[in-house]
Amino acid sequence: MPVVGRYAPFESAPVLAYFPLMDSPDTLPDAIDDAAAPPSRASGIDIIRDNLRRLPTRPGVYRMFGEAGDLLYVGKARNLKNRVGSYAKLGGHTQRIARMISLTRAMEFVVTNSETEALLLEANLIKRLKPRFNIILRDDKSFPHILIREDHEAPQVLKHRGAKKTRGRYFGPFASAGAVERTLDTLQKAFLLRTCTDNVYSTRSRPCMLHQMGRCSAPCTGVVALPDYATLVAQAEAFLDGDVDGLLAKLSNDMEEAATRLDFERAARLRDRLRAIASVRSTQGVNPEGIVEADVFAIHSDAGQSCVQAFFYRAGQNWGATAYYPRHDKDDPAHCVLAAFLAQFYDDRPAPKMILLSHDLDEFDLIQEALELRAGRRVDIRTPQRGEKRGIVAQATFNAREALGRKLAETQSQTRILAAVQTIFDLPAPPKRIEVYDNSHIMGSDAVGGMIVAGPEGFDKTSYRKFNIKDEDLEPGDDYGMMREVMRRRFSRLRKEAEEVNAPPTGAAPPPAKQGEVEADPQDRQTVGDAVPRTGDDKAPSRQRPDTWPDLVLIDGGLGQLSAARETLEALGFTPGELNLVAIAKGPDRNAGREQFFRPNRAPFQLPPSDPALYYLQRLRDEAHRWAIGAHRARRSAAIGQNPLDEIQGIGAARKRALLHRFGSAKGVSRANLSDLADVEGVNEALARRIHDHFHGG
Repeated sequence: MPVVGRYAPFESAPVLAYFPLMDSPDTLPDAIDDAAAPPSRASGIDIIRDNLRRLPTRPGVYRMFGEAGDLLYVGKARNLKNRVGSYAKLGGHTQRIARMISLTRAMEFVVTNSETEALLLEANLIKRLKPRFNIILRDDKSFPHILIREDHEAPQVLKHRGAKKTRGRYFGPFASAGAVERTLDTLQKAFLLRTCTDNVYSTRSRPCMLHQMGRCSAPCTGVVALPDYATLVAQAEAFLDGDVDGLLAKLSNDMEEAATRLDFERAARLRDRLRAIASVRSTQGVNPEGIVEADVFAIHSDAGQSCVQAFFYRAGQNWGATAYYPRHDKDDPAHCVLAAFLAQFYDDRPAPKMILLSHDLDEFDLIQEALELRAGRRVDIRTPQRGEKRGIVAQATFNAREALGRKLAETQSQTRILAAVQTIFDLPAPPKRIEVYDNSHIMGSDAVGGMIVAGPEGFDKTSYRKFNIKDEDLEPGDDYGMMREVMRRRFSRLRKEAEEVNAPPTGAAPPPAKQGEVEADPQDRQTVGDAVPRTGDDKAPSRQRPDTWPDLVLIDGGLGQLSAARETLEALGFTPGELNLVAIAKGPDRNAGREQFFRPNRAPFQLPPSDPALYYLQRLRDEAHRWAIGAHRARRSAAIGQNPLDEIQGIGAARKRALLHRFGSAKGVSRANLSDLADVEGVNEALARRIHDHFHGG
């Protein structure tokens, strides 16, 4: 059945119906993720009650939107009418839920076949859209795997991350790239599998250095026959599948047979492989009996934050651990955070055969059914109370507590530094979003501007931006002109976002002026951040700022860059008090620790070399420089691969190859006369004239 909206829901959760409950039941929005606010200014609870009258008693997913169309919350329900009805009651809500209800201005609903499908769809939407009031899994990176390819006569073993498009067997996940490298090293020592690319394999005429080091059996040159190499591959797969004991027994028998036949060279090779496998088992740490494939999750909460520690066991071995810090409300209990974490964690990952948890879950059976539905097999979820498995969970809990303690210590240190930054630059509050700008170029070529973002939780790399300088009128190396273009492009977008956030609801008219008052001229617009004019005794709220509004704008440069940025912002309509501009210039001889800081209408100043805030600001400056340099190098590398012939209409790959073969380079083509160009195969007189004119300004 077709789905209304831009995004289709999760594959395993077929939609029976999708409908936004607004004033007109027949009206559908243009996109599922862009709900328009209702024209009335009814309260959140009134809107929920109005929607409640038309809700079915079926399982499904509901979404709550704010006045500006921002997504507030995504929830699932076994019975939509009953679940949404709980929000329509006065009292009995936590502070967070009460706040969410008060901000609700529209709702949308998706009806599913079952509550299990609703859970899968809810997890998918939360993970993708990151609503404001939901528990959010952060740092959701993909895990590395080991891939043994099956599309080559001599399968290659390699590290793999991303979509599983190559035909072969995938083993994982591994908690880190380091764990993958260590396992690959073992596979090379014990099973002598090749790691070279197919191109290297096909061009080898003699064994490479890895064969000399005893890390590859050299199938590329026939040192090992392909059937024997296939046996090595099968043994490596058995090792990664966890059948280590059986593999060791077979290798031991083969070694004894080789020694009996006086084939001591083969016996020595088998002995070395046995030692390599045994060394891996001895350094794996805790490897409990009965755990061949399992994920272990333990949560610890403190000071309104939580840490989920994950251990990954595959092939009976510990393949690493990693810590997660979900975003949630400080009042959310640990078992609810863990349940939301599991649903989002396995949204796009296959679940293992066993999952061990530190806490019992309220919807234990539902989550287990959802994971089994996705995996297509049984998934055993346990909260062990005794035995070796309980010891593993206790170890994970200890690691979660220690990791959260370190995180809180870092957060407190970051809080103190941001408080110092507030004091240094006279900010009204500790900055939550700091934007740092820098430019990079070589004699004006391939110029790029870079923006990095930092806040209380460190660098926000998802918000980094780069700006390819496009103004062709700029003089090469004009740093001030580059800064003007970057500021114009970044803050004109910010101005537009601010206007969208503060746009009145559709159909809403401004309140009429009271008797004796004069209506304000529409042209007398307030700037974002200023208070809305008061009407009579009514106090109008301040205008909202978008989430991307910076509390501090830091520019790598001196007074010239600061003046260029300030002039650009004033031309865009920003008032001096709206944005806090600071330029940081390297000291004499570009020595770190002697930086000067420039602010509009203030005297430049320096900070003590030992000031922690100075070190923090230096880190911000250096990160912006690193980001801009990287963007410039990437653009320069791309430009190196370009050819002037690509810009000429009518020259494709074949004609380009013929021209380069005849004249040697694009520069040689530019020096050729018309008759020589016309002699090239595939180039007629008209095209020869076009090529000549391109290089000679015709």
